Order: sequence, then C-alpha cells, then structure tokens
Amino acid sequence: MTPLSMTVNGRAVTGEVEGRTLLSDFLRSELRLTGTHIGCDTSQCGACVVHVDGLAVKACAMFAFEAQGATVRTIEGMANEDGSLSLLQQSFQDHHGLQCGFCTPGMVMSSAALLAENPKPSEAEVRTYLEGNICRCTGYHNIVKAVLAASGQDIGAIAAE
Repeated sequence: MTPLSMTVNGRAVTGEVEGRTLLSDFLRSELRLTGTHIGCDTSQCGACVVHVDGLAVKACAMFAFEAQGATVRTIEGMANEDGSLSLLQQSFQDHHGLQCGFCTPGMVMSSAALLAENPKPSEAEVRTYLEGNICRCTGYHNIVKAVLAASGQDIGAIAAE
C-alpha cells in the first residue's frame, strides 16, 4: 500500500492505495465522490474527467498515486460556495445540455477547462475540445449551446446539426 495525500475540492484528504488503484476508483470508492462516472475504463468516453492541478484529465487513465500532493477538483467541487449551481452548470440546465446525465459531469469538467483556457471559444472550438467526451443522448448541439452561453456569447446564431 502507498500512502496518499491530496487536496480534493478544497479539502485535504489522505489514504492508502495499491499501486494499481485508478484515481477514478479512489475518488468514488474511498472518498465517495460518485459524480466522477466510470463509463468505459479505457479513457474513451470522458465521463470521468476531473481537474488535476487545473488540467482536465481522465481519472480512469491516471493512477491515484500520480495525484500525490495535487489539487483535484471533481464535479462536486464545481458548485458555488453557497451550494448553488455554477454558471456553467446552470447553463447546462438552462440550455438542455443534459438528458440521462451520465456524461454530464465529464462534459461540465471538460467545458470548464476549455473556458479557463479560452474564455470565448467559437462553436467549432467547443466541438473540437469536447471530442474526447461521448454523449449518447443529446447529439451535442445543446451542450455546445450551453458552453457558448456560459461564455457570455450569443447562441442565437448557432446552426442546428
């Protein structure tokens, strides 16, 4: 077992993990942060995206021990201090950027990383950035609208797919 300490959603956490424990498993099983979804275990679907030291990573493709000393943010850490939805989360709700909700945590986390890098992305940039996330319900159109709306852009000109 390997000792592990990191900051998750602003809270210092410690634990012990086997070398093969994935970050996604540590977050879900040890910390009970079940918003980080496991959809494929092969880093194809993006449902497990979290931020590690500010970078979007697929938690199913990272060993927990690799996050030693890191600052990790999960979907549970996206809400405002008062518990209300963040602007991006609210935008997903307002623009119907979710249906079954399984991909939503990864989509929100990836979108937040995009907006941190590029506060005013184009529609094409949003679509390209989200290529690593799979949604089987929405067709992506409303997710793109939600991201653009959260960036403060006019979504009236977005063409339907």
